[in-house]
Amino acid sequence: MHNIKKLKIWNDSINLCVEVYRALANMPNDEKYGLSSQIKRSAVSISSNIAEGAGREREKEFYYFLNIAYGSSYELQTQLIICEKLNFISEEINQPLLHRLDEVQKMIYVFKENINKKII
Repeated sequence: MHNIKKLKIWNDSINLCVEVYRALANMPNDEKYGLSSQIKRSAVSISSNIAEGAGREREKEFYYFLNIAYGSSYELQTQLIICEKLNFISEEINQPLLHRLDEVQKMIYVFKENINKKII
């Protein structure tokens, strides 16, 4: 098992989630239960799945949950791009989010690859 509080990947994904929530604060009310809700679920899913995997006893299980987190990160990326194209958030707000998300995606990928080498 891993101590998630010491995992940079988990801490960075938590920070990303907080930033996403702040960025969505001014979205139109009619999107509160639509795209906004979906974006928030995707953002929360990344750190939550990293945490769940870290709490498992086997590396193979951690790898499984990292895969889910990785998928959620691409879901979030797509939703943020849609949000910007619909002018719900500005490019100035979105680009730093997408950059931070890219960094989290790279960390998840590397972490997955390192675990995969252990379980093969």
